[in-house]
Amino acid sequence: MKPLLTVACIFLKSAWQAVCRRSCDRLRRLSALRSGSLRSALTALLLAPLAALPASGPDETAIRPNILLIVSEDNGPELGCYGDRFARTPHLDRLAASGLRFDRAYVTQAGCSQSRSSIFTGLYPHQNGQIALASHLFRMFSADTPNLPATLRAAGYRTGVIGKIHVLPEKAFGFEKRGSSRDNSFANRDVRAVAREAAAFIAASAGRPFFLMVNYSDAHLPWRRQQHGIPEAPLSAADVAPLPYVGLRSPETLRGTADYYNCIARLDTGVGALLAELEKSGSAADTLVIYLADHGAQMPRGKMTSYEGGVRIPLLVAWPGRIPAGIADRRLVSTIDIFPTILAACRLPALASLPGRSLLPGSARDPAPPWREYLFTEFTAHWAETYFPSRTVRDDRFKLIVNLTPDRPNPLYQYSTEKHPPAGRFDYGFDHATLPSNFHAAFATFARPPRFELYDLAADPHELRNLGNDPAYAPEISRLHRILVEWQE
Repeated sequence: MKPLLTVACIFLKSAWQAVCRRSCDRLRRLSALRSGSLRSALTALLLAPLAALPASGPDETAIRPNILLIVSEDNGPELGCYGDRFARTPHLDRLAASGLRFDRAYVTQAGCSQSRSSIFTGLYPHQNGQIALASHLFRMFSADTPNLPATLRAAGYRTGVIGKIHVLPEKAFGFEKRGSSRDNSFANRDVRAVAREAAAFIAASAGRPFFLMVNYSDAHLPWRRQQHGIPEAPLSAADVAPLPYVGLRSPETLRGTADYYNCIARLDTGVGALLAELEKSGSAADTLVIYLADHGAQMPRGKMTSYEGGVRIPLLVAWPGRIPAGIADRRLVSTIDIFPTILAACRLPALASLPGRSLLPGSARDPAPPWREYLFTEFTAHWAETYFPSRTVRDDRFKLIVNLTPDRPNPLYQYSTEKHPPAGRFDYGFDHATLPSNFHAAFATFARPPRFELYDLAADPHELRNLGNDPAYAPEISRLHRILVEWQE
């Protein structure tokens, strides 16, 4: 009996020492908070040992994780980990292999400000008010709308952003540290300098959990073939094929496609350098990393549309020891899920006003409820002249686009086919003669959309055949339209 008591005492002593170490660490973190009373500090001290006691499985009450949110511009899932044969993305592929790769991830609207507003607030653009570009002075309804960086800052996180915010009013987000745009602009894309700036932010955050959002300029127009020696061996028109939803084979389109892939290669180099700095800092094991794009490529039937080329994005989520590695997740997920996911990871209260859900896996003790059956996107405008509103619903197989001002020329089609676009925009060399025959009907629909567009995404993932006028699919249209109207209401 005596040896057993001795072992038990040793175990309890070491456990209590661990509890005390955690309690001291919690007090250090508490002292960094912006506000708080002596009473709250004492309460935290008294509760810390209890909170530190291990639960079954991983310690759910461990120190809150750091959050590294990486957002690229204007690229769909044209990455190696999604099976793209032209993409050279070893670092993003490695990130995918270390966590979850979401194969059916969507933005709420295929425009920069609109999409980012949903990432920040967890709301659709029609809910938060950012229905078009901030650069054209569209803005959120209220600066008081709860948002991701402000919520984390109030919870004691050190918050920083590198790259653009592009949602108005910018003061609503309250980042403590705003990065320089000198090395991260459409004109100058020095991704290694971005990594060094991120490293400085991480180092300065010692003793506090951090939230850092890194917004890359790639792959936004203008597509830069090479900058700062990256990529080392750029692709040329002869090395690529058109994106599968575009089809155009004009020389201009192929040159642009090659440089689009060169932008993605540079983005990948930047993400690799950023993750290397995170590893060097010693923070990688305690950091939730989320990578996504703000919407699809600025190609015909891509950005600024409700087609898959505009709204479907890459989404990778990794968290060592907390998220299983190498999983391809087929759930229908949206950028409205980012805010709830981070709240759950940081063990902060969920906001009842948010329509999204946490992407984190459940546990045996707390299993996740059934996932959504339907996913919604929208488009209103990018700037005033591109007003062509649509609302979209998809399920596991079918997708219904409802055009709210149908049977008129689509300004987004006209934008894509301009022969002499303004400076900074790309001339696609639009020529029907370079289109494969199976694309003609799709571009005719794009040019003058009817009220209903229905696509069987299982059989037709690039939306080349509109089933909206086929009587055989009338029940599917009726069913999905009813679901969409319920969502709108």
